[in-house]
Amino acid sequence: MAIQNAWLLRTLRDVPADAETAGHQLMLRAGLIRQTAAGMYAYMPLGLRVLRKLEAIVREEMERAGAQELLLPALQPAELWRQSGRYDVYGPELMTMTDRHNRSFVLGPTHEEAITSVMNGVINSYRQLPLTFFQIQVKFRDEMRPRSGLLRGREFLMKDAYSFHSDWDGLKRTYAVMYKAYCRIFNRCGLNYRAVMADAGAMGGDGDNHEFIALADIGEDTIAVCNSCQFAANVEKLQESLDEGTADQSETCPSCEQGKLEYCKGIEVGHTFQLGDKYSHSLGATVPGAHGRESELIMGCYGIGLSRLLATIVEQHHDQRGIIWPSAVAPYQVHMTIIAVKNEVQMKLAHQLYDRLAEVGIETLLDDRDERAGVKLHDAELIGIPIRIVVGKNADEHRVEYSERSSETKEVVHVEKALELLLQRIQLHRTHEI
Repeated sequence: MAIQNAWLLRTLRDVPADAETAGHQLMLRAGLIRQTAAGMYAYMPLGLRVLRKLEAIVREEMERAGAQELLLPALQPAELWRQSGRYDVYGPELMTMTDRHNRSFVLGPTHEEAITSVMNGVINSYRQLPLTFFQIQVKFRDEMRPRSGLLRGREFLMKDAYSFHSDWDGLKRTYAVMYKAYCRIFNRCGLNYRAVMADAGAMGGDGDNHEFIALADIGEDTIAVCNSCQFAANVEKLQESLDEGTADQSETCPSCEQGKLEYCKGIEVGHTFQLGDKYSHSLGATVPGAHGRESELIMGCYGIGLSRLLATIVEQHHDQRGIIWPSAVAPYQVHMTIIAVKNEVQMKLAHQLYDRLAEVGIETLLDDRDERAGVKLHDAELIGIPIRIVVGKNADEHRVEYSERSSETKEVVHVEKALELLLQRIQLHRTHEI
């Protein structure tokens, strides 16, 4: 993709005054998003490409875990929420409306009620179970104080999945599969995270549930993590299990002898729940068993905030110059900058290299704007694409500058060597991801 119009790469030099976190500032400055109203953002071309990469990873892992994709209406009958008891639980955060016939509807922040209602008319035998479905859809929440950009907005993109079972044993087996799928997703996205036991909150349910917390100083959640093993716990849950009911900063880790617990902040990027019959009971969703007796469906649900995940990755992967994208989610793999677009030798070499990369399926952003070199190089740092190639004064020798955003090292090499280096880098990443 060559940059032929300035709108595709509209960056900001100054830090937006209303951007509270480093990640929010960088997403605005790099031109990934633009605010349209409080808590509502447009995804610009670069930002949308990252979002689509996240969606692709999630789809791959959900399908690998046996889930089938569907799409439910964003607009849900309010009566379903009244039946489940959550209409009042959500209160003013629930966005509501009435149609011309004065029927009440909810703009869904989640879809437990809707999926239960739909599947109650589809699942008619225990032999069909277990079944797991997922969707990727915009959700709505009327936040009183939207803040931190995509981390707490009024409109957000979410992957929500729901599993159906005839008994608790079936739910626990699927839950374990989904837990592993979540770990694969967050590992592929390059997150530093912990899975912690948590409270079910407004989602409800009697079984275990886990929050997936990305470690970040700007996070609203506090968790205890071991400095020796992978143990992590929600502070409230941890305190419940302590005899004294309080958590001490030097407390010994309960899962290993040598570790000590340390307290840190984090951002919730995913949550998995064992719902049991919470929704099937209130909505009357049953299935005939082996002996013909009707029993309530046993359910699990599994959510990932995709727009929040995008913002969290930027919070964890940046330096003072800009974003440093993990390869799997970068908008492009290579950012090629032409120093002097009026120099025919530089333009010819750059476009030849661009065409060769396109032939082997490497996504390349070619900056051929008629702009000062300093501006374009500054933008390359800010946007943070993993591999950078600068075509400049050495083009007549078929030499270019090769560098990686995560490194301070820059090399002036023959174009064939640059190709070799970037192909090795990309292949290494793909092998590691598999």
